[in-house]
Amino acid sequence: LDVLPAASLRLSHDATGLLDLLRAHCRCRAPAQYHDPDEAALRERLMDALRQFDLGQPPDHPSLQSLLADMGISTAASCRAEIDYLEEQILSQEEDTDLPLVGSVLALLRYCLFAVFDPSNAKALRDWPLSGNRQRLLSIGGGDDTSFSVPKEFSCPISLDLMRDPVVASTGQTYDRPSIIQWIEEGHSTCPNSGQTLADHRLVPNRALRSLISQWCGVYGLQYDSPESNEGMAECVAASCSSRAAMEANKATARILVRMLEDGSENVKAVAAKEIRLLAKTGKQNRAFIADLGAIPLLCRLLLSNDWMAQENAVTALLNLSIFEPNKGRIMEQEGCLRLIVGVLQNGWTTEAKENAAATLFSLSVVHNFKKLIMNEPGAVEELASMLTKGTSRGKKDAVMALFNLSTHPESSARMLESCAVVALIQSLRNDTVSEEAAGALALLMKQPSIVHLVGSSETVITSLVGLMRRGTPKGKENAVSALYEICRRGGSALVQRVAKIPGLNTVIQTITLNGTKRAKKKASLIVKMCQRSQMPSAMALGSTLTVVDRSLVGNNTLRRAASFGSGELSNPISISVQVP
Repeated sequence: LDVLPAASLRLSHDATGLLDLLRAHCRCRAPAQYHDPDEAALRERLMDALRQFDLGQPPDHPSLQSLLADMGISTAASCRAEIDYLEEQILSQEEDTDLPLVGSVLALLRYCLFAVFDPSNAKALRDWPLSGNRQRLLSIGGGDDTSFSVPKEFSCPISLDLMRDPVVASTGQTYDRPSIIQWIEEGHSTCPNSGQTLADHRLVPNRALRSLISQWCGVYGLQYDSPESNEGMAECVAASCSSRAAMEANKATARILVRMLEDGSENVKAVAAKEIRLLAKTGKQNRAFIADLGAIPLLCRLLLSNDWMAQENAVTALLNLSIFEPNKGRIMEQEGCLRLIVGVLQNGWTTEAKENAAATLFSLSVVHNFKKLIMNEPGAVEELASMLTKGTSRGKKDAVMALFNLSTHPESSARMLESCAVVALIQSLRNDTVSEEAAGALALLMKQPSIVHLVGSSETVITSLVGLMRRGTPKGKENAVSALYEICRRGGSALVQRVAKIPGLNTVIQTITLNGTKRAKKKASLIVKMCQRSQMPSAMALGSTLTVVDRSLVGNNTLRRAASFGSGELSNPISISVQVP
């Protein structure tokens, strides 16, 4: 009220009087409301505890017990509930929230959870539910796919997908942030929906629409936040816990948890792995010092546990630790660790454990020197291929990404062929969830003639690639064009002639040469030239038609805009990740 520009609002005399009365009322109540002596004293004790952590000297247990009692925290369960609440406060990012302070208190309470309360009485913590944002902090991806008809108002006009991060452009039209950013980066200066000129490139979050979409997803039991957004939330917690006091408290917590892994009962070890899983999810500093304390060998041992929760949390903790680049080497250098991860992938107690084992292999396979080691591990590629064929949506995504990484190794073709991974990738071209990565992997593998003929021998493969070129994301279209190019380049004239006869190929090629990525445009042009050289009438028609249309569309922004939209209706059913309990 003190900064409200009342004079410029042209309020009536009565409204101005009410505003003055409200200001006076707030000033009268402020001292009693915001300067409670007991609350001020409690806050000072809390700040003193944080200052001790800042100096590297954790407060003694009696003072922490007294502080927790005055805060109304008397059990491990109530402490865990308070931690959950503070995480929600950080993720909501309210304007009046002191995020560094909240993050420091969060780290302090996490330390108290294991330093003050008896860790041997771990049942309450073991059974504590992982739901909502807390579940998302512990894992990546979603669950099974279910087909829903998305309301037109919730679909992005560009991608036709459910909007994950709706933003308003300067023309007042709403789009999904990644789609409109890509549109602008492609050099367009007009609004895709209205055709009006974009006055500027500022994008304002449409929080009202996002809230409505979130509520709609909640009604249907759908997970709304994307994996990228979830990762951002985890890093938001990490950023809030970046003060020296928070980092020292987290280090002290990690020491306790590693001791629990080393000396505790099976139940205590399961709880310790569960908490390390969470701690390793938020921030590279946490991942670094957890590994420095020797957690990796202890987590590897738990992969053999007969306790499903211990195994599941251990493999997920290793996954989260592997996000930090130096930890990838530590995991691979640990004797028998790769074999144990593959063992969980093959025979894990739960579906989530198997999926997170696949995700761990995906994370480790980013390093070139580890690709061959993973491929040579008995059963690794076979199980990834099996998960790609039979797994859940999330499992298929993890598996195809791991296979894609392995396919970038120059010696991967023979191993992929003998393990049936190539067949699994071919079948996955019909699955919208993983088709883009599958096409990319096949494009890499088709430098081997035997794989080219296996891929090209199926009529459905070529039509699936053309369909992906029509409907995919820019990267997906690029992967599909690259795969089709390898078929034409290495498959011989007969395959080129079959490609040239595919219905609708000329239209797809035209669209990509206008709106595709630089690499996709180049590969599309090469496909046209190979079709022309095949001397087939349909191929010649393709080349001549493309030349004519290309000249006529150069200045046609409207058609160019329409071409990058792809095809389909705004109410087109799409696959959305549904959280599995």
